[in-house]
Amino acid sequence: MQIDIQARRFTLTDALRSHAERRLRLALTCCDDHIQRIVMRLSDINGPRGGVDKHCHLQVVLAGLPDVVIEDTEADMYVAINRATDRAGRTLIRKVNRQQTLLKQGHPLPLDLDVEQPALNTTFNEPTKQQDRGL
Repeated sequence: MQIDIQARRFTLTDALRSHAERRLRLALTCCDDHIQRIVMRLSDINGPRGGVDKHCHLQVVLAGLPDVVIEDTEADMYVAINRATDRAGRTLIRKVNRQQTLLKQGHPLPLDLDVEQPALNTTFNEPTKQQDRGL
């Protein structure tokens, strides 16, 4: 699992980096074989002014599935990381389970599993107009 952690508008400490990596591994290890890359962007929106401005943007790049993108903003960066990684883990499990269910049922995988696909007409050689049927 390739993990890229970036900090914007603040200095990324070793403690914060190790916490983020530990939380990512804890939340996403179950689907490790589907993950190509993880990019985490941490930012302090208001800078030293404080407030609910610690932002965690998490992008999980998957093989054969759409990316999982989660964002969370909190007053504490550790809380933002915890919430974002937990949500990413739940979302990833849901996507992988949906893909496996579709494969077991013999359905072709849609390009985006979150978008409802239109129903296909399975009667190919049947005429659609009454005059074509000789009526």
